Amino acid sequence: MNQRHENLTNPSGNTGKKSDVPARVGFVTRLRNYFLTGIIVTAPISITIYLSWLFIDYVDSQVKPFIPAAYNPDTYLPFGLPGLGLVIMIIALTLIGALAAGLVGRTLVKMGERVLARMPVVRSIYSALKQIFETVLAQKSKAFREVVLIEFPRKGIWAIGFATGSTKGEVRGVINHEVVNIFMPTAPNPTSGYLLFLPRQDVVFLDMTVEQGLKMVISGGVVTPPDPARGTHKPKEEGARQPLPENVQR
Repeated sequence: MNQRHENLTNPSGNTGKKSDVPARVGFVTRLRNYFLTGIIVTAPISITIYLSWLFIDYVDSQVKPFIPAAYNPDTYLPFGLPGLGLVIMIIALTLIGALAAGLVGRTLVKMGERVLARMPVVRSIYSALKQIFETVLAQKSKAFREVVLIEFPRKGIWAIGFATGSTKGEVRGVINHEVVNIFMPTAPNPTSGYLLFLPRQDVVFLDMTVEQGLKMVISGGVVTPPDPARGTHKPKEEGARQPLPENVQR
């Protein structure tokens, strides 16, 4: 009789006990997952647009003051034209590069370098910066083209690094055996790090690209690139294949 009375007064069957809680919890969980998914989708796009806008705005603020008012579209338009300074800078750099590639340009560059070579502090800064930009941008070597795995700061602890070339000069002569220049960046800021000189046999060359390696460093290991070739890796400048050490076998 009591059971029949309960069914009549509560036809839905809900008793208000703990058995009804999972349905509400599932709904809240779905809302939380939707919210997190929205962040994952919009945050990278928003941050990228924001940083790009900051860069364009900075370049515009530095270049536009040099444009005569008669040739500046901002003078005639009721709004500012974003990106104009960036376009002008790209065109100017292209023209400078074309001029420097000619006979007159090369002569002017050499004259300027001779003047800078007589300045005690400036010549060191200019020489270092020129060598870095020529190496990285002009692709005169394989600098920053290889991602490596090294044991740092001690054996058994592995770190991501970037091979910048074979060691030469006085350092190579002092060490007396073949070593590799390794730049090991710090996470999450890859612009700082350590310059290491390691024997080639202690360096494991990876197949991931430099971009993938940088993403892994910047994300603190959260973004991990897929393994294109499971099993073995080889030193890029040697013919023999070199397996990964046992403690890093996947």
